[in-house]
Amino acid sequence: MVKGRAIDIKKDRPKTVILTYPIKMIVKEYQTLLKNELHHATYLLVLLLVSSLHLLKIAKLEVLAESLPIPIQFDSRRRKLRRLLRLPNFTIEDLWFPCVRVLLQKMFVPKERIYLAIDRTSWGIVNILMVSVIYDHRAWPIYWEALDKKGNSNLDEQKRVLGTSLALLSESVPVVLGDREFCSPKLAHWLGEQNAYFCLRQKCNTKILEEAEVYQELRDYGLQPGTKLFLNDRQVTKQKEFGTYNVACKWKRSYRGFKTKEAWFILTNLTDIDEAIKCYQHRFSIEEMFRDLKSGGYSLEGSKLDPEYISKLLIVISIAYTSAMLQDKALKRMGIQKYIARPETSSRLERRHSAFYIGQHQYHWLMPTQMCEKIVDELLQINRRWVEFYKKGKRAMELAMNKLEASMSPC
Repeated sequence: MVKGRAIDIKKDRPKTVILTYPIKMIVKEYQTLLKNELHHATYLLVLLLVSSLHLLKIAKLEVLAESLPIPIQFDSRRRKLRRLLRLPNFTIEDLWFPCVRVLLQKMFVPKERIYLAIDRTSWGIVNILMVSVIYDHRAWPIYWEALDKKGNSNLDEQKRVLGTSLALLSESVPVVLGDREFCSPKLAHWLGEQNAYFCLRQKCNTKILEEAEVYQELRDYGLQPGTKLFLNDRQVTKQKEFGTYNVACKWKRSYRGFKTKEAWFILTNLTDIDEAIKCYQHRFSIEEMFRDLKSGGYSLEGSKLDPEYISKLLIVISIAYTSAMLQDKALKRMGIQKYIARPETSSRLERRHSAFYIGQHQYHWLMPTQMCEKIVDELLQINRRWVEFYKKGKRAMELAMNKLEASMSPC
C-alpha cells in the first residue's frame, strides 16, 4: 500500500501523447529534402514505408505491402510500392546524397578525419559494392552499386564507387579502409592521387622488395602472436610504377583463450604502426552495419528483389537506418534510453546495444504502451506500489515524445 493520500492514477498521470509514427520516424532535415525532391503523395508514401520498416524490421515487399496502412486492396498496395521504386528521380544522387550532406554536417566538423570502409556483400543473387562512413562503432552507407556479376569487384568498379564517395567529403580528411579484396597497389596509388589516407589489408603472399633487390613474401618475416613490425617505404609487388608504401604488420596476442589465426598486413601511407592498426580496426564496423541490414535489423536478404529494386530500396532503408541513429543521440542526451533497452554497466567492456538498436526500438516500446494504456492502468490499481515508478516512466515517455516533436516535427 502507498502511504499518505490515495492516488488517482488517471488524474495524476501525465497527459497522453498521441503518436504520429510516420512523421516521427524520419528526422526533420530529411523531411525537408524529400519534400523538395518528391511529389507530395510520393513523399507521404515514403513516410509510411519507413514507418513499416521500423516496426516490422522486414524489407520484403509483400510484407511491407501487407502492413501499409492505406485502405486499398493488397495487390494495389504492392503495385504502389513497385511504382515507387521505379520512379526516375528515385535515385541515390537525387534523394540520398542530400541526406548524406546533412549527416556529415551533423556528425563531423570540417577537416576532421572520416573513416570510409569499402566492402562487398550479397543478398541472394544480388552483389553489392558499398562505401560506408564509420561513426560510433557502426557504419552508414554513403554510396553503393549493384554489380552485374558474382564474386569480387575489379579496380574500375572500386575506383568508381570510391571516387563518387570522396567527392562528397571535400571538406574532410578521408581514410579508406579495405580488406584483402581491395589489396591492389594500383588502388593505393590512385587513393594517394586523391589525397586520401588508406589502410588496405594485404594477403600473406604479397611480395616486398628488400634492400638486396630480393623479393620476400610477408608471411616469411617471422611474425608470431604478440609481435608487430613496420616496413617503411617499401616497394610492394614487382610492379615498380606505383611507388613505395609502408606496411604495418601485427599478430595479435592470445587473450582469454582466444587465438588469432594469422597476422594483419596493412598497406598504408600513414607513418606510424599503431595509428595504422587502430585505423584499420574501424573497418569492422561495416560488418555490424551489414548485420543490421540483414538478419539483425531489416532482413534485406529475404526481399528477393532484382538488383535495380534492391538498390532503390536501400535508399529508403538508409533513411530509416540513419534516422534511428540520430534519434538515439537525442534519447541519450535526455538520459531515458534505460526505459527502452537494458542499460549498460561499467563491468562490460562492450556495450549491449548500438545507436541503431536504441533508436529503432523506441517505437517498439512506445506503441504497445499507448495501445494498452487502459490495461496497464487497471493492473496498477491492483498493484499500487508500482504507481510512482509508473509515473516516472510516463514522464520519460512524455519527454522523449516532446523532444522528438521539437526536433522531428513535420515541416
